[in-house]
Amino acid sequence: MGRETILKLETLNPIRSFKGRGADFLLRDTEETRAIVCASAGNFGQGLAYVARERGLSVRVFAAKTASPTKIARMRELGARVVVEGADFDSAKEAARAYAEGREECVFVEDGREPRIAEGAGTIGLELAPLRLDAVLVPVGNGALISGIGRWLKSRSPQTRVIGVVPAGAPVMAHSWRSGAPLSTETVRTSADGIAVRVAVAEAVNWMGQVVDDMLVVDEKAILDALRLLRDCLGLIVEPSAAVGIAALADRSIPGGRVATVLTGNNFDPELVGSL
Repeated sequence: MGRETILKLETLNPIRSFKGRGADFLLRDTEETRAIVCASAGNFGQGLAYVARERGLSVRVFAAKTASPTKIARMRELGARVVVEGADFDSAKEAARAYAEGREECVFVEDGREPRIAEGAGTIGLELAPLRLDAVLVPVGNGALISGIGRWLKSRSPQTRVIGVVPAGAPVMAHSWRSGAPLSTETVRTSADGIAVRVAVAEAVNWMGQVVDDMLVVDEKAILDALRLLRDCLGLIVEPSAAVGIAALADRSIPGGRVATVLTGNNFDPELVGSL
């Protein structure tokens, strides 16, 4: 990489991703008794299911027809009721919203809109702040993670640039950040299923506008090359969404001698290993 590069591993936990941080903070000390309804590509659903199970709450997750079979299976193993509906993540989200609407026994939870989810995910920023980094590169899906990390770093390590990374096949959060307004695209097409967002969440776009310094877009070849680099140099296999920060560092000229990126999860399908 030509610089000191720090990797923040968020895979060595029961759900193998960072999503438990926000789910735990959302439901901590809660008096909620209603069933939780959400949409997820897989990791957020696992986080909610894991935390809700310990609090005696039920979870219904809507996942797209294109969702990872591995992630669907793990959500079910953790006790979530998974409904497969919709052509992509945002279609599944609309189905989840429609299901919860009018049902008093349910509450719809939207990742990227709930401040407590962003605050919980942002504890990664609290852990990175003492490292005095020049830049942190963060994979961006619905925007909760980078918003939470950015909020911490701007208050504790203001010299650190907060840079979001999205795949070229799902660029809507980069476009929305640049325009300052939530946008949408007609389709998404990327191996990085965990950040394959088609419709930007307005709240997250607003948060990002306050704390994000730049947004980068990486193509599929760069993501695949980053997956191979992590495998060959560190013996790590992560899901494509987690590798976009490495893809940007390897493919772009980013100022700074000390940088970090977050390896957000490794809930990958077995086929990924054979494709590397």
